[in-house]
Parts: sequence; structure tokens; C-alpha cells
Amino acid sequence: MEFFYGQDTLSTIQWTLRAIVAFFFLFFVVKIMGLRSISQLRLLDFAMAILIGNIIAHPLSDEGLGLKGSLVSMSVLAGLYLICLYLMSKFTPFREFVAPPPISLVKNGELNLKNLKKARISVDDILSEMRKQSIVDLKKVALALWEPDGEISFFLSPEHQPVTKSDLNITSQPFSYPTAIIKEGKINYEMLINSPYNKETLKNNIKTTYNVEINEVLLATLDQNNQLQVFLK
Repeated sequence: MEFFYGQDTLSTIQWTLRAIVAFFFLFFVVKIMGLRSISQLRLLDFAMAILIGNIIAHPLSDEGLGLKGSLVSMSVLAGLYLICLYLMSKFTPFREFVAPPPISLVKNGELNLKNLKKARISVDDILSEMRKQSIVDLKKVALALWEPDGEISFFLSPEHQPVTKSDLNITSQPFSYPTAIIKEGKINYEMLINSPYNKETLKNNIKTTYNVEINEVLLATLDQNNQLQVFLK
């Protein structure tokens, strides 16, 4: 356990052990904090990411620093993070302070210059985000909101929104998510149980239709109508 404490020099094995411990401890901390900490970098999340990155990096690059202090600091920060999330769920003023409500940047095709300055967003930034969402005319935008995580949400005016089947009174089939029963040449027996196939009938169907074996199938899916779709390697 010498690698755990600060020393004048560390051997290659000690550096390796220190990196392994730090990696799994960081993974454990992020797991406790939840996916929100890495999927949406809001103010609180960004601060945590910066702090944890700096804390864990130092003992991995400086043999004179012990690992214990970093692990304790990360544990405290993770605890504070969870406390903040709890307070955000219980107290609206605290939530609005940490994650303020969206700011309107565009309304009815008109830019809100005051809010643009407040959010420190330029007109070029707005135009860039519009291009990413295939919006070419600012006048078509009914509302654009700057979200707490830094993203900009755009809502088109009703007359410029795409026509849907419901608008044309066209009856559509219920949503169906295809089930993967074969992945990379391996049968998913858990999914196969709920299908009309068993191992042998599935093999025979694929052999007859595609003239290949199961291990040659990259992906096979089954929809709600029990239609089998096969993608070969």
C-alpha cells in the first residue's frame, strides 16, 4: 500500500496501482452521482467536473502527493453534490439559483437583444444553432430558449411546422420498437422466448431466406408483426 501515500519516487508498478485505484474510485463516484453529472453540464455539474478532474489528476502525476487526500476530497464533493441535488428537488429558490429558468432569445421571429446580452450569446451563435437544426429563416421561429445546460431550443411557428399524419387525418400504426433477437452472431434467448421462434425455427428461417448461418448475422430484429429483418456481417 506504499503507492497510496506520498513518496519521493514511485516504481512503474506503484504508478500503475495508483492509476487503477483512482480510475475505479472515480467511476464509483460518478456512478453514485448519476448520469446527469455527465450528460448535462449545468452550472453545478460543470463545477463538479472541473473540481474532480483537478483533484484526481494531481496525485496521478506527482509522486510526492498521497492518494488518500484526493479520495477523501472527491468523496466530500460527491456528498455535497448529492445534497445540492436534494435541495434543488425540495426548494424552488435554490433550484432557480443553481439552474435558472430558460431565457427567451427569440420570440415571434424577433431577437431579444437584452436577453442575448444577459446570456452572453451573439447573433452569430443564434444563426449557427439554427443551421444545426436546419432552420434558415429567423422569422419562422416562434420561440427560442436558452436552456440552463447551454443548449438553445427552437420552436417554429405553427404555419412552418412539418405536416403530420394527424393533421391530414391519416390513420397510422401504433409505435413499435423492434426487438433484437440476434446480435453479432449470438442469439438473445431472453428476447427469443417472447417471439414465435425457437432456436431451430430461427436458424431454419435465416438459412432458408438468406442462406447463412447464425454466426454470420450481424443483427436480426423482430417487429410487432413478427417480421424478421436480418443484417449480415
